[in-house]
Amino acid sequence: MSNQNLQANLRSYKGIFPTLGHKTYVDNSAVIIGDISLGHDSSLWPLVAARGDVNRITIGERTNIQDGSILHVTRKSMSNPTGNPLIIGNDVTVGHQCMLHGCTLGNRILVGMGSIIMDGAMVEDDVFIGAGTVVPPHKTLKSHYLYVGNPMKQIRRLKESEISFLKQSAINYVELKDEYLAESLDENLNKSHNNLKA
Repeated sequence: MSNQNLQANLRSYKGIFPTLGHKTYVDNSAVIIGDISLGHDSSLWPLVAARGDVNRITIGERTNIQDGSILHVTRKSMSNPTGNPLIIGNDVTVGHQCMLHGCTLGNRILVGMGSIIMDGAMVEDDVFIGAGTVVPPHKTLKSHYLYVGNPMKQIRRLKESEISFLKQSAINYVELKDEYLAESLDENLNKSHNNLKA
């Protein structure tokens, strides 16, 4: 478990505390509440809000949730006994200010800035979602396609170079969060050193 779990912005709900994998990065300004699992090498960037209160949020490995994005879930009900958890796979890039609500995302997906994916929607592996796209409830986005628009439309098959970029985008953010973690460690060491000198 990461040392990030001591941050005040990680909060329990009904006794359930977020769990973080190895070498995760959660920015100090992000708010992470309740039944949330963050996989190894994943990152949540400034002003992300994630509430695992009325259902669970599961985020895979090497996935990045970028600045200002909102993650939430659908509660259980008579008409929907399991509700809609939010499940995000491995090597996913979620761009700035996206809203993901009770949906399921597979692996190697890029969600463009400002996109909204609604309850019960399913995004299969290797999908590119353009900026500002709205995915209505219970829609399925098929593997190897580009989707854009409000409501979303399937535009074309992805090129091999675009499919390769989906994984590379995730790798880029793993490297970036490692730099942030290293800088944070350096700052803590410097503070400790200065306190010893005082």
